[in-house]
Amino acid sequence: MKRIGRLVATAIIAAAAQWSLGAMAGTVTIITSFPKELTDAYKSAFEQENPGIKLEILNKNTVAGIAYVRELPPGQRPEVFWASAPDAFEVLARDKLLANVASLRNPQIPDKIGSFPVNDPSGFYLGQALAGYGIMYNTRYLKANKLQAPTAWTDLLGPQWFGHVGITAPSRSGTMHLTVETILQAEGWDKGWNTLLRMAGNSSSVTERSFGVPDGVDNGQFGAGPVIDFFGLSGKYSGFPVEFVYPEETAIVPANIALVEGARNAVEGRKFISYTISQAGQEILLQPKISRLPVIPYKDLGGKVPANYPEPTAIAARSKVQFDTDLSSARYYLVQSLFDQTITFRLKELQAATKAIIEAERKLGANPSGPKAEALRQARELAYTPVMDESQARDQQLLRTLAGNRKDAEANRAITQVESDWNTRARERYERARDLALQAAK
Repeated sequence: MKRIGRLVATAIIAAAAQWSLGAMAGTVTIITSFPKELTDAYKSAFEQENPGIKLEILNKNTVAGIAYVRELPPGQRPEVFWASAPDAFEVLARDKLLANVASLRNPQIPDKIGSFPVNDPSGFYLGQALAGYGIMYNTRYLKANKLQAPTAWTDLLGPQWFGHVGITAPSRSGTMHLTVETILQAEGWDKGWNTLLRMAGNSSSVTERSFGVPDGVDNGQFGAGPVIDFFGLSGKYSGFPVEFVYPEETAIVPANIALVEGARNAVEGRKFISYTISQAGQEILLQPKISRLPVIPYKDLGGKVPANYPEPTAIAARSKVQFDTDLSSARYYLVQSLFDQTITFRLKELQAATKAIIEAERKLGANPSGPKAEALRQARELAYTPVMDESQARDQQLLRTLAGNRKDAEANRAITQVESDWNTRARERYERARDLALQAAK
């Protein structure tokens, strides 16, 4: 009887395992940072055309998505990685976590946007939409607070914007990482960090996700903030009192889609990727609640592009930034860590220093001189100069350290030591800057 019982139990386990495998067959798991409005639209349309395939959406910010794929063994990984950050795809490709999808390319799609390749030349990821980075602002908020509509990053740095800006962190948002890199590549390391630190000093908070900034601008929590274009455009076309502007220091780059190496259902994953870059898949991007820029030329979309919709080729032509994906992916983890340690986790001290500097500037006037002017100059330098220079940011050993696996105790200790040093130095600088500014204002 015991033997019969064991045989029955074994049969049940085998049947359950077979059922589980059958349940997984035809399921495409997608790691994405995109909002529910977009993923729901694609899920509904794709499943209707492919009734034998189900989509499972795992919404994670881009950094968490990379970590998730890295930690899973082959055969247990999701099928598709879908995000707006080409440097993140370079990180995955470098780690040999993407399968080649060159055969899926749609011949309707141009090879380049400006000088930037739409598809990975090596074939490991494809452009699925186009994305630009800029400023979203609430027109009612600006009117109520007597603020001029911003057209450039520098417009958010003035004293009148103190407390009115919303930002997120590149460690929490792949699109914010691209925005940060766009500013750094447009202005150079020192000037770029000066812009980022002054913008952060004017901010009221660092949101938990990239969605937090556009949601805050939509509902009037923030006056303005840096966002990817589709957040601003979808808010505008959905009826919110918001506008979006592309500064000259922007970049038009692809939002990408890729097949994960070692995925469970690669065939079905390829079908979904092909659908997203087909004409039907591209037309979904034009829905008002989505409002993304297609990679298929507008002339091939049958007059379905709304009037006055942004023209990506025109934006790319006037942009001053030739975005360098290799540079961005090489310092991917360094930029995230540096931003967090000097801005995200030290925002309170940075805000206090900025407030004191603004007050000193107000009291001393446009042309200060003498010891008080020198104290104010030192305060600005301490508050708005990065804690490491560009030559240090190119140090290969440091870059390897910060790209290490935090689950490894030794690697985690090395990363923590670097970050702790930056954090301490940032706190000390901001506190000294605040004291000097208060001294100048007396």
